[in-house]
Amino acid sequence: MPYRGENNPVSVAPMMKRTDRHFRYLMRQISKRALLYTEMVTTGAILHGDRARHLRYSEVEHPIALQLGGDDPSALRTCAMIAADCGYDEVNINVGCPSDRVQKGRFGACLMAEPERVADAVAEMRAAVSIPVTVKHRIGIDDLDRYEDMLRFVDVVSKSRADRFSVHARKAWLQGLSPKENRTIPPLRYDDVYRLKIERDALRIEINGGVTNISEMRHHLSHVDAVMIGRAAYENPMFFSEVDHVFYDEQAEAEPTVFEVVRAMRPYISDWLASGGRLNSVTRHMLMLFYGRPGGRRWRRILGDAIKPGADITILDDALAAVTSNGERP
Repeated sequence: MPYRGENNPVSVAPMMKRTDRHFRYLMRQISKRALLYTEMVTTGAILHGDRARHLRYSEVEHPIALQLGGDDPSALRTCAMIAADCGYDEVNINVGCPSDRVQKGRFGACLMAEPERVADAVAEMRAAVSIPVTVKHRIGIDDLDRYEDMLRFVDVVSKSRADRFSVHARKAWLQGLSPKENRTIPPLRYDDVYRLKIERDALRIEINGGVTNISEMRHHLSHVDAVMIGRAAYENPMFFSEVDHVFYDEQAEAEPTVFEVVRAMRPYISDWLASGGRLNSVTRHMLMLFYGRPGGRRWRRILGDAIKPGADITILDDALAAVTSNGERP
């Protein structure tokens, strides 16, 4: 089914060192429909670095969005064009990351203080590509954290016809908190995101932050257009096995079992190893597949050996055998 940004209610959030091509391939074995994001890739990395390494993906990953980090509208325009040429289904601007490194580059969450600059970037990108151009941002930063401040940011940027606003329902402190702390310490303010949708109903609004299960997703989708899942998708990926049925009305196929997911990953891993890749590059994303299930600890312990030099796919087989011998049915 062709991807259209306005009809996808569920996405897996961009997460540094997590949502690489291997994790995305894994998630696509669990959900065929949820929108997947890359890690944030800076415009400099695309324009001056190893472009193929940063932008490579498997065709099964569609729909897939490229998240860009940058503040120069011209560079963002060029990178959006490259993304479209590479076949990405969407391009997203990061206006939410509070890390010191990102701030030194003058992008990420600090751009919430410069909505006009973000609007210029969106306008440049929208003029250059036909795929959706979206913005991921916080509800506020530092003392610029009133609802009215977020509303002004959205109003300014929406004039450039951004296709969606993905709102992390926590503010970010640009000083004093680490990126990890900024994902947990500032309180969640879901009502501000709900209010934004009420007052700007014509805009497509997605909510992000602290969502952990299907029930919470249902609740949020009664208020906004879409829900983005981050840490919970990584820490318990199999809960996404329900997503296609619940939110996309996909009834043709049964929900995949964890054993089917592991078996589906085996040929992919074999090809990766044959190309010279390391086993742990893939299996580190699979450690939590048996979250909350019998044998889960044994699975993680054995699969943890994938980090050893020369580790091969027999470690995956051994881990799976250990789980089945512990009472889980394949």
